[in-house]
Amino acid sequence: MKLLLLLLLTSPAIAVPVVPNFSQGVLSSFSTTKTKVTEVINSYQYRTGWEYSASGTNIKTDGAIAPMGLTTTSNTIQGITSKWTSLDAATKPTWTIVNEGAAFSMVETLQGPGLVNHTLINRDTDIESITETTSTFTQ
Repeated sequence: MKLLLLLLLTSPAIAVPVVPNFSQGVLSSFSTTKTKVTEVINSYQYRTGWEYSASGTNIKTDGAIAPMGLTTTSNTIQGITSKWTSLDAATKPTWTIVNEGAAFSMVETLQGPGLVNHTLINRDTDIESITETTSTFTQ
């Protein structure tokens, strides 16, 4: 043990310089990344109230277009009663032709609350990324 300790104390450390033994080189790197993105877009559009519209040519009304009256309807099935309120179609405006015998047009629409539009989009996107790197070096 003393001999080993004596050898360690008396041996000087000598550094050897590192010298590369090449004069030139090329380093190439290539990587590929593939990703798949899946999207589901589910959109619902609702009408929350009642809509009444009327349009045309050569027509007129003597009363107001809105607001129309409301009516409550009920229905009983097997002892269960359901009630709902809606626009009263009997109170809608009365339309007349302005110039009888002439051409006319009329469009009248009454729409209640509920689902107006449902859009469902399923989309898959494949993404591929390729990276190639080349480094040239000389000494």
